[in-house]
Amino acid sequence: MCSPEEAALLRLEEVFSATLARTNSLVLQPLLMTAAEPSDPQGRECLRLLQQLHWSSQQLWEVTEESLHSLQERLCHPDSVGLESLLLLRGADRVLQVYMEYIESYTSCMVVQAFQKAAKRRSGYWRVQRKVLRQLLWGMSSEGSVGTALVEVLCQPLTYHVQQYVFLLLSLSDTIGEHHPTRELVVHTTTLFGDLQSFMRQALDQAVATQALWHTLSSRPRETQPAAARTVVPEPCASPHQDVLCIPARRLLQDSQDVPVTVTPLRAERVLLFDDALVLLQGHNVHTFDLKLVWVDPRQDRCTFHLLTPEEEFSFCSKDPQGKVVWQRKVTEAVCQVLRGKKDFPVLGAGLEPSEPPTCRCAAYTFRAEGRLCQATYEGQWCRGRPHGKGTLKWPDGRNHVGNFCQGLEHGFGIRLVPRASEDKFDCYKCHWWEGSMSGYGICENGTDEVYKGYFQAGLRHGFGVLESTPQAPQPCKYTGHWERGQRSGYGIEEDSDRGERYIGMWQADQRHGPGVMVTQAGVCYQGTFQADKMVGPGILLSEDDSLYEGTFTRDLTLVGKGKVTFPIGFTLEGSFGSGAGGGLHTQGVLDTAALPPDPSSTRKRQLGLGAFPVESRWQGIYGPFWAFVRAGCPGELQEALLGFHVQSSRALRKSQEYLCCERTHPEDSACRMEDILEELLQHREREALQQCLRKALSNPLHPLGKLLRTLMLTFQATYAGVGANKHLQGLAQEEVKQHARELWAAYRGLLRVALQRKGQAPEEDEDAETRDLQVHGLVLPLMLPSFYSELFTLYLLLHEREDGLYSQGIAHLSLFPDTKLLEFLDVQKHLWPLKDLKLTTNQRCSLVRDNCFLSATECLQRIITTVDPREKLEVLERTYGEIEATVSRVLGQEHKLPMDDLLPLLIYVVSRARIQHLGAEIHLIRDLMDPIHTGGLYDFLLTALESCYEHIQKEDMRLHRLPSRWNSRAPW
Repeated sequence: MCSPEEAALLRLEEVFSATLARTNSLVLQPLLMTAAEPSDPQGRECLRLLQQLHWSSQQLWEVTEESLHSLQERLCHPDSVGLESLLLLRGADRVLQVYMEYIESYTSCMVVQAFQKAAKRRSGYWRVQRKVLRQLLWGMSSEGSVGTALVEVLCQPLTYHVQQYVFLLLSLSDTIGEHHPTRELVVHTTTLFGDLQSFMRQALDQAVATQALWHTLSSRPRETQPAAARTVVPEPCASPHQDVLCIPARRLLQDSQDVPVTVTPLRAERVLLFDDALVLLQGHNVHTFDLKLVWVDPRQDRCTFHLLTPEEEFSFCSKDPQGKVVWQRKVTEAVCQVLRGKKDFPVLGAGLEPSEPPTCRCAAYTFRAEGRLCQATYEGQWCRGRPHGKGTLKWPDGRNHVGNFCQGLEHGFGIRLVPRASEDKFDCYKCHWWEGSMSGYGICENGTDEVYKGYFQAGLRHGFGVLESTPQAPQPCKYTGHWERGQRSGYGIEEDSDRGERYIGMWQADQRHGPGVMVTQAGVCYQGTFQADKMVGPGILLSEDDSLYEGTFTRDLTLVGKGKVTFPIGFTLEGSFGSGAGGGLHTQGVLDTAALPPDPSSTRKRQLGLGAFPVESRWQGIYGPFWAFVRAGCPGELQEALLGFHVQSSRALRKSQEYLCCERTHPEDSACRMEDILEELLQHREREALQQCLRKALSNPLHPLGKLLRTLMLTFQATYAGVGANKHLQGLAQEEVKQHARELWAAYRGLLRVALQRKGQAPEEDEDAETRDLQVHGLVLPLMLPSFYSELFTLYLLLHEREDGLYSQGIAHLSLFPDTKLLEFLDVQKHLWPLKDLKLTTNQRCSLVRDNCFLSATECLQRIITTVDPREKLEVLERTYGEIEATVSRVLGQEHKLPMDDLLPLLIYVVSRARIQHLGAEIHLIRDLMDPIHTGGLYDFLLTALESCYEHIQKEDMRLHRLPSRWNSRAPW
């Protein structure tokens, strides 16, 4: 059975629905017609607001009709339709939203006096309708204006209706009992509409106060949109049309004429707090501050509190503490409200204590004050009046910066785009920043001309970096090396593509200065001293044919002044050199033809740069940032700045700020988080596990060790690839590879030390030199060598080209012999010849296939070229000797240890049949990079034997009686 309150609600809804319908047809529609097609901006604004009010009224009528229908269903079928089916209860939030939208539309019209202005356009029509308006209102005076009547008729019925809602809902909640299933729903709805009553009263009071304010500011300038901080200076005779401070949705919250307050240092005559802005009036100047960018500073005293904005900091001082509390509370609440993006409900400041606005916010602002940010617009995160966090900064001249900010300055990773004078060209800086300047690793693309990848300090190139021009540049060049305060200084490599030259050496103040090596595309090398980009003093010049010149010469390596030439055949020419009349070389000196020919190997193997550039100090600009990172405890936020970021496409220059990026992998990526990296090092400290861990780390470009290795590869290729592939640089390259292996091991130890410190564990004891060399050659060198092998082995090929040529001739000569003839030629004892098939077990390889002897040993030796690890090459050599001895043992039917007189000819036989190209380069690379622990051991012995074979194959007469007598002919190996 339905209650009397429900029946009363039904009658209330019927009356309100009819009132809304009459108001719509008799008031709102005529208002829209009388306000149609205004020609002035204010008239168009009034029309827009009236249209919005008409739409809100229509929504209100529709929801009232829906509520009425639910009440009718309930009254007609009380047994089957429960109380919870009423729209007023089940859809209370939705109904409330419709009411609030109507109130917002109504008060906006009220603030700008849209009703009075529309009625004034056709005052005669509305005088006739006065009787109709009186019918819709209670207590309307016959003397009141039509505008006032319109204001009342569009609000009074709504106010009365909400009041009756609350009364009836309270009565309903009292009648249904404590334990009724819908009691909580009824109580909730009652509370909502009670709050709506308070909200309506406050909204109407604010609208009245705001409307009254505009009359007192009729000559004040106004702005169409609130700015964060803007000063407007009007013309002396400002017209009302310029008075656009009156935004329809803006409401006055506090006026200093009501609660006095003084502001310093601006000394405002009047302070107005709106729901979206703080306005300071100072003569004809209006200072407007967007509340989104206003912070209440916690520094306070008894009667004063401070406000922070992007460009201003000022104090509010009241006459008494009560006034200070009012203003501070109102400002705080207004800031909270504008940041939430909606008005407080039920009323502004209804809470017992004001909520604190967030310190960090997001907003846009255009700077006005003179300085580097003048006219720049910042959009992003803020903290206490300063850009702080991620944001975008744009200047009117086209410059823009996207990235991280800290206390108003660029700080952290950021991308800056700077337009060039020429059209459609930009300089793009993808860098790390520190307090407003580039600092740490970065990539700079200067238009389409050149790219710099490296480190910065205080906005200048500083530390290691690579500057490379595009091939289309007028003078293409590339510099890989160290910088100091924006200039090339320290050790560096420069390649001049036009001249076909590469300079390896020291720099100072952007010029070649100090010891240096010059290599040309024609194979000519120079080592000497440079000063201010010029060669000075004596130097060494090596030509392609191994001629050696010691003396002075010009920038283009022309011999000039006193010098000495040593020819490959041993002749020497000493005297004065210069340019001849026809452009040729002119000399006056002594030619000595009596000198003995020099040792060809020593002539060919002259090495440049050794001792001139200590290997320990060549690339400290690469390791320096790493060790700074380790000393800081490997903080994840500095990983990119100190170690560099991984870039997949560094040349992709975006011309639109919205799509500007460097396609880098962020350090937050779980695959390269420092916590995971350090934890993995702790869990893989045993030798086999450590080897796999280091292999994974060095192959990962996001791992600190992998980043170091790739940077070292870059420097190695810049030095020794292309023009730098010169045999006289082999020693320089070889010691560099060894040093890199030592540095990478030290880098691993540094990371491990940090990992132990983070776990509170004691660091490992310092290694002695022997233990360190064992780990470097046994663990690191095999893993990193593939990254340098191509360029390094090319240098070995060039250095041993002549010996390998003679060796190839010897191989070609020996290949003419059948197996038996070759064995006989090498004086292999006949009882060691495998001339019959042998019965072998299934897990043994047949070493005799028809007439091919020692096939298994030959195929085993050929595997020496399938690996780059010197240790694995030595293991191949050991297995080869094992295959030779096993074959002999099977032939003899017993275990047999070969003496050197028997082994060496058999080994020459196997080497000749293996036909390994560039065996000399292979042997010398193994010797140079072999683990020192093997010196004097079995591997050393086996490698010496292979060297002996290699040397004898080069000779025309290889009779065994000519083999070195140092071998104990009867001693087994």
